[in-house]
Amino acid sequence: MAKYLIQASYVGEGVKGLLKDGGTQRRASVEQMLKSVDGKMESFYFAFGDSDVFIVADLPDNATAAAIALKVNAAGIVRCKTTVLMTPDEVDAATKMDVTYKPPGG
Repeated sequence: MAKYLIQASYVGEGVKGLLKDGGTQRRASVEQMLKSVDGKMESFYFAFGDSDVFIVADLPDNATAAAIALKVNAAGIVRCKTTVLMTPDEVDAATKMDVTYKPPGG
């Protein structure tokens, strides 16, 4: 499974829902959503700043991550941004790949 960082920000009614249900209920709801697509939550944190929530999750693939983002964003009360996370070993493998590239104007 691949790891993803999901950053979420509550909008309008989402803030009201958080105030009503609380943080632990929100975490449980997200954990259930991830399980529904054979994913697993590694961590869940609330934060100050541009993002209200940071989640690290293991998901089967990019299509699954996209499906979650589409479903959450379509609801209109939470905005989420998903980042693929890579291990140092994956970066090592990438540095060893032979890539043919011609820069602009080169």
